[in-house]
Amino acid sequence: MRKILLIIILISSTAFAQNGVKSFLELRQEAKLYKSELLSVQTEPAQFKRKKAGLAILYSMLLPGMGELYAQRYDIGKYFTIIEGGLWLTFAGLNIYGSQQEDNYKSYAQTYAGVTLDGKEDQFFADIGGYISVYDFNNQKYLDRDFEGVYDENSHYWQWVSEQNRLEYRQTWTNSESAYNSIKFVVGAMILNRVVSAINAARLVSAYNKKKEAELGWNMSFGIDKYASTLPLSYTLNFRAKL
Repeated sequence: MRKILLIIILISSTAFAQNGVKSFLELRQEAKLYKSELLSVQTEPAQFKRKKAGLAILYSMLLPGMGELYAQRYDIGKYFTIIEGGLWLTFAGLNIYGSQQEDNYKSYAQTYAGVTLDGKEDQFFADIGGYISVYDFNNQKYLDRDFEGVYDENSHYWQWVSEQNRLEYRQTWTNSESAYNSIKFVVGAMILNRVVSAINAARLVSAYNKKKEAELGWNMSFGIDKYASTLPLSYTLNFRAKL
């Protein structure tokens, strides 16, 4: 009886030992998995969309200040936009004033010099302000032997009522021409404003890209998955660092 009992105990001990070894190996494998998850670190560099200098230049050429807005520096670009608005107002004002003065001197010449306005070129209206009549003008051309510059006395007739009328006409004509000439400088200023804004926008885009490239960012996390009922659920920590 004792022998039978010893045999049963021996078999049970052997089975328990085998099961114990198997459980230990499984636990060790799980521990490796836990360790791998715990030490797992994911890093990702900071991502950003590079801005294009060519596009900034195009925006500034269309409307000064928009290139700076594209570079996220409209605090600087707004001054180019303000200047552009002022130049456009000046352009419109000079154009309106010049046109009004042109209408005035033509009406004045028609009233006080007997001028017919149809078919007359700009040079004719410039010439009639310098001479009291078409006859005086033609006589001077004959003296200068400039026969091609002589006016037809019927189609291009004028005769000022007085010298004062001629001088008043001349002043109005000068005002109109000065306004139109000033428009050319305004247009030049508009072009210069665009060029300066475009150069500045390209510089700001370059600075923007360099700044973003200098910023290093990481997304870091670690966690433990629940592989066994005795271990906690997964935990995750995320943070971003900038240098």
